[in-house]
Amino acid sequence: MFDRYEAGEKAVLVHIDFADDERREDLTELQLLVESAGANAVGTITGSRNAPDRKFFVGSGKAEELAAMVAGTEANVVIFNHALSPAQERNLEMLCLCRVLDRTTLILDIFAQRARTHEGKLQVELAQLRHMSTRLVRGWTHLERQKGGIGLRGPGETQLETDRRLLRGRIKSINRRLDKVDKQRQQSRRARSRSDLSTVSLVGYTNAGKSTLFNALTSSDVYAADQLFATLDPTLRKLELKDHSVILADTVGFIRHLPHDLVAAFKATLQETRNADLLLHVVDCADENMGENFEQVQNVLEEINAKEIPQLIVCNKIDLLETVKPKVDYNDEGVPIRVWVSAQQRLGFELLADAIEQLVGDKVAEFTLKIPAASGHYLGQFYRLEATQSQEYDELGNCILSVRLPESNWKRLLKQSQGELESFIIG
Repeated sequence: MFDRYEAGEKAVLVHIDFADDERREDLTELQLLVESAGANAVGTITGSRNAPDRKFFVGSGKAEELAAMVAGTEANVVIFNHALSPAQERNLEMLCLCRVLDRTTLILDIFAQRARTHEGKLQVELAQLRHMSTRLVRGWTHLERQKGGIGLRGPGETQLETDRRLLRGRIKSINRRLDKVDKQRQQSRRARSRSDLSTVSLVGYTNAGKSTLFNALTSSDVYAADQLFATLDPTLRKLELKDHSVILADTVGFIRHLPHDLVAAFKATLQETRNADLLLHVVDCADENMGENFEQVQNVLEEINAKEIPQLIVCNKIDLLETVKPKVDYNDEGVPIRVWVSAQQRLGFELLADAIEQLVGDKVAEFTLKIPAASGHYLGQFYRLEATQSQEYDELGNCILSVRLPESNWKRLLKQSQGELESFIIG
């Protein structure tokens, strides 16, 4: 086995164009990811295929070209803009004699660099361990089989089995600690719900300017930089509007084909998005891929069950466009749907504040429901949302429940019940 490098400064990038939209990636985005990870791209291999090669992903000829470029540039890491199987990684490492990373591993590495809080570090470690669990065979081939003889007899399991057992134990331990974090966040959300403060969550593609906008609106000093995934840990601040206040949450940016391990690991963080009353979808309107990035964010929101939450599109970075001025776009009903601002130049903030206030201002749903005993499971949902005002039972065992909750939460419950809750309304 060759010596496996722990880190790489010189990187060769590999990008393949596929006819299938599901496999297609953006080379410019890969270059930004590599730059964010701290590596220096010294060469790029491009090509096109209908489907990945089973052995090398890129085909034997392109693999030989890749190995020659690695040797010529003295690169010590190869980074693919695609997801590789463990076997493909291992075959490419043996051919190129350097470390090979795929897109998922690169994103995980950036997340590991950016994590600052204890919770963020736990979430990143969990995602890394889940990803690593499928790749344990790499670099351990000399310990895959048991050996006989004096000093070589062991407890009855191979090194690979020992690693898997230790990995499972560590994953369980992290999950228990993250469950505690999730319960603490639930308590905080219940406290905010009792205070009748609406929550507005910033979402959007990575590097769209969410943290810069967050700092400008709330006079905070959250880390903001022109790089991908500058923000990992959610930050909450109170935002004072004209007539009342809201809680503004800055969250992790999304990216196309966000690794599922990350979505699962950041469950507690993404909960802030799922429980928001309004989403500010920040878009970099100066980006030529604005439309594609918008769709990718919508896909992730659907994946985390946040697609039904009302959205206000915030078109950021208008200072980079000569002909665009701060303005608000309304739909046919006079409801704001899009605001054009510049977080860097602090343009259009009053328009944005007015639009937020119009969308979350007084939209509170109040009902009295008669819930039959057979549908008692709905009571728990209202209690979790801290929406119960009073509760009593009639002679038939029906629960007469008075509730008060944000209209967005009511619409979400209504959809989940497939309209059944509406039939219980009596006042």
